[in-house]
Amino acid sequence: MSAGEDRRLVLGLGGTVDYELRWDAVVLERLASVHRVRRQELTSTAPIVDERSLLVAVLALVDDGTGAERFVASSDVIEAFSSHFEYAVTLGGTGVRAGLVLDSLGIPSIQHLVSIDDNVRRLLPPGVSFVCSATQDTLDPHLIVQYPAGARIRLHDGDVFSPGPNRLIFANDPPNREMRLAAELGETLATASVLLVSGFNTMQDHALLEQRLEQLHEAMLRLPDDALVYYEDAGFYARAFSETVRIRLLPGIDVHGMNEDELQEYVGRSVDLLDPADVIRALADIRRIIPVPALVVHTRYWALAIGAEAFRHGAALESAVRVAATRYRLGDGFTAAQAAETARMPRHAGGTALVAAVMAAVPDAVGVPAFALEVEHPTTIGLGDTFVGGFLAAHAEDGGHP
Repeated sequence: MSAGEDRRLVLGLGGTVDYELRWDAVVLERLASVHRVRRQELTSTAPIVDERSLLVAVLALVDDGTGAERFVASSDVIEAFSSHFEYAVTLGGTGVRAGLVLDSLGIPSIQHLVSIDDNVRRLLPPGVSFVCSATQDTLDPHLIVQYPAGARIRLHDGDVFSPGPNRLIFANDPPNREMRLAAELGETLATASVLLVSGFNTMQDHALLEQRLEQLHEAMLRLPDDALVYYEDAGFYARAFSETVRIRLLPGIDVHGMNEDELQEYVGRSVDLLDPADVIRALADIRRIIPVPALVVHTRYWALAIGAEAFRHGAALESAVRVAATRYRLGDGFTAAQAAETARMPRHAGGTALVAAVMAAVPDAVGVPAFALEVEHPTTIGLGDTFVGGFLAAHAEDGGHP
């Protein structure tokens, strides 16, 4: 029975509607002037309660050159801020973006959604079906700000300047905070080849989180024995919730994925991603915290898997890195042929050396260097989600077995 026929990939747990802003420094400068924003007051940690405080957070994060996800007091704030810009309405969430990648490669999937509206119905392709726990249509958009390297915004008392490209996410999304599970999830999992779990990071009620984890555990009991369970980490709004999720789900996870920011948060220090000794030490630390069969860390320079089952995922790492690089250079809507073209492009020299050094020193490590791409307008939104989609694509093509 193949993953593409009777056994599909089930991807969850919640999707989003995204407003992807077109970067416009002129509009930002005008808003900064209207709101009398000064460079000396920039902060990325203050509550975001209105258009001005959202603007302050955007400028502070751009100036730091960092990516981030922040909670906003109301979706009305996002609507008001977005109205000043041109923006595209797209679909987001790790499961949804991974599903869109799989669809572009000709692989069907089933989404588990917690919200629905006409945007979702219109933008989900025919190859992506869904189950949904929502009882009515709602729209709580996520604001996505993708900024380029060298972006400059002039303020009255100095300039904001971005050292590199990155993306910012701002949201207030009650359905994803509640993470209500669909009644038919267990039945759906009974014939799944893969389950992707993500999305608990936006929850803010610990008792409700515990309840949802118990419900998910019950549904997962229906999974076939050979199904692959992939958990993708994320930036938790309440960091303590991450440990709760990890403890509850750890026994059933085959692959635990995370990016470089999450790695550094777990180990409690910055990690030089091109220094073999520093990376090896970080991998040893994270292995003790998260003892799973395969722990995957994906960064801008490389992707590595460690653990007793890491050797099974070499082809998946290669697929994931190639697909993420294709999105970086082409954005949405790339084809399988374009992903294949990426494979012939040069690899990052530092990443190549790092992977070789780690694999020589860590017996169960498997790694793939990232690509070295010069792109005038790179896509930095959803690269981690795309990585997951590329990873799962390799397992779908291999019959879905871990």
